[in-house]
Amino acid sequence: GVMGGKDSEEFHILADAGEDTIAFSPSSNYAANLETAEALCQDQRAEPSQTLTKVATPNSGTIEAVSQFLDLPSSQCVKTLVVHGESSLIAVILRGDHQLNESKAVHVEGVKSPLKMASNREIETTLGVSPGSIGPVNLQIPLIVDRSAAALSDFVCGANEDGHHFTGVNWDRDASLQTVADLRTVQKGDLAADQSGPLEFARGIEVGHIFKLGPKYTEALQTGVQMQDGSTLFPTMGCYGFGVSRVVAAVVEQCHNDQGILWPISVAPASVHVVALNQQRSEPVERAAADLYNACQALGIEAFWDDRDERPGVKFKDADLIGIPNRVTIGDRGLANGVVELRLAGKETEEVATSDVLDRLQEHLVV
Repeated sequence: GVMGGKDSEEFHILADAGEDTIAFSPSSNYAANLETAEALCQDQRAEPSQTLTKVATPNSGTIEAVSQFLDLPSSQCVKTLVVHGESSLIAVILRGDHQLNESKAVHVEGVKSPLKMASNREIETTLGVSPGSIGPVNLQIPLIVDRSAAALSDFVCGANEDGHHFTGVNWDRDASLQTVADLRTVQKGDLAADQSGPLEFARGIEVGHIFKLGPKYTEALQTGVQMQDGSTLFPTMGCYGFGVSRVVAAVVEQCHNDQGILWPISVAPASVHVVALNQQRSEPVERAAADLYNACQALGIEAFWDDRDERPGVKFKDADLIGIPNRVTIGDRGLANGVVELRLAGKETEEVATSDVLDRLQEHLVV
């Protein structure tokens, strides 16, 4: 990320509903956020076999249109994007079938942060050509070329003249390879950065993040430590973040069934759900529910008491949805027989004597 630079570690829980895409190698421990996953290029640039030729490409201002017009794969074309640099506009060159990774581009020396794309007016004013016809041949601004684009030979690019493109373009002969960098977003099947095998993708929820700030802020605030020799040391800072609300989302994504949430006891909002049936019309039910609830509280057992005036079906449905691990159901019929219904986490519902239910809960929770 922008704040942490390369010294940054994220901790993800895999979940289909995750907001981040994780690129990982099934053959190793390599995993990286899609924003930072390194894109390798093992292709070797072939020797030129074509001559540089300018061709008319009317109404072809996109890679898709150019590749269709010339009957060539988009991977044999390059696209030129223009971004703001520290001192001038900069051309960013990628293979036609690849996408710019802005998080990578902003870390290349000379590129202005945060990344800002040049407007059409800025491009036309500075370069004298529309965006769809820009190319690296004789382009009068600095070039940053992605690794995969740098490995191409005999490729197609804009001719810096509206409605025209060059074919048979080759680096060094026709255009200068000024700076080569990892600029693109990895794709499924790309080789992992540790070369262990092809990448696969999964969705993840970021639940933790650590990154190194270095002495940037301690120097700015002049917060130093005096050393033995009288010199000043500016301490290195780091950030350690834990996403509590994201953990909740991650748990729900991984722990649920068709009825609702299945909270693990370690993070459940309560340990016991007391479901009192028709307690507004039954003093014994209300008294038994209150006694159990208060006894749990006294023992430090977190309990949730559903004392609403709702039908039993509604209470059972909501209890399944909320998903507290252990449930005690108290009703007139059971109390008449001296029992309540107990469902412990991962087990079937059973009838338990009212005098034994608290002991059973304690025994289960301690284990």
